[in-house]
Amino acid sequence: MKKKEMIAMLLAGGQGKRLKGLTKSLAKPAVYFGGTYRIIDFPLSNCTNSGIDTVGVLTQYEPLVLHSYIGVGSDWDMDRKNGGVFVLPPHEREDGSSWYRGTADAISRNLKFIDQYDPEHLLVLSGDHVYKMDYTKLLDYHKEKGADCTISVINVTLEEAPSFGMINTHEDLKIYEFDEKPKQPKSTLASMGVYIFKWDVLRKYLTEDIDKPDSESAHDFGKDIVPKMLADDLSLYAYPFQGYWRDVGTIPSLWEANMDLLNDDPELNLNDPEWRIYTRNPNEPAQYIAPNAKLKNCMVNEGCTVYGEVDRSVLFYGVEVGEGSVITESVIMPEVKIGKNVRIHRAIVDQGKVIPDNTVIGADREDDSEILLINGDSPY
Repeated sequence: MKKKEMIAMLLAGGQGKRLKGLTKSLAKPAVYFGGTYRIIDFPLSNCTNSGIDTVGVLTQYEPLVLHSYIGVGSDWDMDRKNGGVFVLPPHEREDGSSWYRGTADAISRNLKFIDQYDPEHLLVLSGDHVYKMDYTKLLDYHKEKGADCTISVINVTLEEAPSFGMINTHEDLKIYEFDEKPKQPKSTLASMGVYIFKWDVLRKYLTEDIDKPDSESAHDFGKDIVPKMLADDLSLYAYPFQGYWRDVGTIPSLWEANMDLLNDDPELNLNDPEWRIYTRNPNEPAQYIAPNAKLKNCMVNEGCTVYGEVDRSVLFYGVEVGEGSVITESVIMPEVKIGKNVRIHRAIVDQGKVIPDNTVIGADREDDSEILLINGDSPY
């Protein structure tokens, strides 16, 4: 096997409990986003645009949709002779356990896959964030610093910091502490879940960690591997990322990220020909917008049929909106059928849901700060 300078391992096994019913039978990275895409399209497309042609996708929770969706990677231009996208489900350990115990354990159980490429560097990614990033710039920075590990970071507010792994650095951005979800944060630099490691260095730490009992290790990069590297005085640096990045792990954050796309000059441009976001599109008929329909500041995908009014909303493929219906500030997932004279305001409607005539969802609330999720458990 030809030696690679860097390959990527994409962690895509998250259950996504905070997304509630959206991930009841779907892995978090497979959740729909932006009228056309799934969340995993973003890190996969970043790899393609960054010239990374070998990616291991580590699946776990409800993996069937992801396995079918990714296939051999041809939709992301990765079905290469000397590379490609490889779906890597967990396999049983000698102790009988099968599920990955943590992020580091997921990589540890795939040492043979990585070793066959003998990479100099390993890029570790999360499969559940929406962003565009050139990983070649991160690699150049990593090599320039002579780092054993480089962690991409983004500035957040002090109020947001307790939800993230926070990175504390010296002025030269050398890391001296990784603080997991601190109650009293010392900085505003949050880990993006994007790491580059020198592979020979990381491999040593993984092999030391893998046989530790769960009482001694969470087998996690943020909780175990990175703190151990820091304790051993290795060279770890923060890479300050400039651009749009969103953790869409909650209903409000998923809704907000979709709404961001509707701004006049969106920070996340999905139509940038120089940084294409690849996806697998279903074959859908042309959309039909009735002559009396009203559309304003919205995204309406192919295969939709709209008779009503849609304002500042995202409609995926196969959505039908009946006469007299008004949809505002909402995300309507694929194949949703909305009847006549329906009003929906500030909601996410899950795939395949049928909304009967004259239904009102969220439109009459005095306080509309909560984003409603309408799925199979909803009484509509």
